[in-house]
Amino acid sequence: MSDSASTDSAPAPIGAYPHARRVGDLLFLSGIGPRTPGSNAIPGNVFNPRGTLVTHDIATQTRQVFANVRAVLEACGARWEDLVDVTVFLTDMALDFEAYNAVWAEYFPDPAAAPCRTTLGITALPTPIAIELKCIARVR
Repeated sequence: MSDSASTDSAPAPIGAYPHARRVGDLLFLSGIGPRTPGSNAIPGNVFNPRGTLVTHDIATQTRQVFANVRAVLEACGARWEDLVDVTVFLTDMALDFEAYNAVWAEYFPDPAAAPCRTTLGITALPTPIAIELKCIARVR
């Protein structure tokens, strides 16, 4: 049996899928980005007058995506500490990995207690975001 869940505390998915699906004691989160709940604004993005993305702040986006993941976890009865595996997608690995990794260390200061992590450099995401997380948590 699996149950899907969505929450208004995180930005709405950009497609026809739930925020998360629970199967047994595992919670699988759909890809979560750094859009701001309610407004869908992307913190840290700077656009030119024509609306073209000029630059982004990966630390700001990382903090927002972590807040969004936490909101989905809590809506599903899980906690930040219940994360067991995180796949991270960065659109500019060379530029962003160091700052992203520093924010990760703030949120997971003890590597032995941190979830497993895989970080991938990709060319694009469906909206002008620089980071997206795909997470698995254990729900007690």
